[in-house]
Amino acid sequence: MTADQMSSVTTRPDSAATADRIRTADRPRSSMTSRRHRAFYMFASPWIIGFLLLTIFPMAYALWLSFTTFDGISPNWRYVGLGNYRELFSDSQTWDALRRTGLFAVTSVPLSIIAGLGLAVLVNRPIRARGLFRTLLYLPAVVPPVGAALAFKQLFDQNSGAANGVLNIFGINALGWLADPYARYVLLMAVLWGAGNIMIISLAGLQDIPRELREAARIDGASAWRSFRSITVPLLSPVLLFQTVTGVIASVQTILPLLLSPDATLGGATAIPQSNYQYMMHVLVEYFAFGRYGYASALLWVLFVLILFATGLIFKFTSGVVFYNVDPEAQK
Repeated sequence: MTADQMSSVTTRPDSAATADRIRTADRPRSSMTSRRHRAFYMFASPWIIGFLLLTIFPMAYALWLSFTTFDGISPNWRYVGLGNYRELFSDSQTWDALRRTGLFAVTSVPLSIIAGLGLAVLVNRPIRARGLFRTLLYLPAVVPPVGAALAFKQLFDQNSGAANGVLNIFGINALGWLADPYARYVLLMAVLWGAGNIMIISLAGLQDIPRELREAARIDGASAWRSFRSITVPLLSPVLLFQTVTGVIASVQTILPLLLSPDATLGGATAIPQSNYQYMMHVLVEYFAFGRYGYASALLWVLFVLILFATGLIFKFTSGVVFYNVDPEAQK
């Protein structure tokens, strides 16, 4: 074998490897992108399937029901178009329930945020057994609503409740706390009792604020209140916005009035005190007491639209007072 032949044999593997690299480099990048897309949808498929089956389908089914007189049992239902919505807007009881719901939201949400923020400021200070206080204050937030309502019913029972027991010590007659006109105050106290959830979120926001800013304000002679108002609140404004939006959504959908009623069952929804007869209580009465699935579905869809509208208003009117460390528009 000549030197030229030996040279060609020894260089042949390198030539083949070079050709493979060229073919690999020329392979379109779309295959890798498609594999990433498939991997994404594979991992996200449980949530997507759950969202479609447990959210989109029930909402679409409720929308269809809102155009019918279906009662959940009888096959003799009919399509009424917008009849349920016309009845809804002319129903004085619906408007009264909506008014009570709005009053409860504008009362309970600010008080809950103020209470949670106040607790967060207290447990954020360098005090002894701080972790224990945080745990104790947060514990009511993890109590199931049914258990919390049962505890409040026993506490404010007219005959054997501890609240009336304290009043009797001072010579005050027992009050019907779970009836009008005091039922609304018991409901508000039950909501504020679970302010530990807001406390934890506010505490996380407080600990994210740079300490150097407060120290600089103190060196400049700013008081504690001025530092809190001019530094803490603006930097905490995204957290407060989040709590406001979620608080409004939760307050208009609360079922605590039913749990605090004398007959805390779906069939006993009509026993709810008038001051606590809110929008969701009206929906439950129409569903389970009267069996008007179509009308109740229309009520729920109106509530859904109202929540979207209220959320949009909150974002619109707070756009100039919410401070972000990074401008959200700059990320687009």
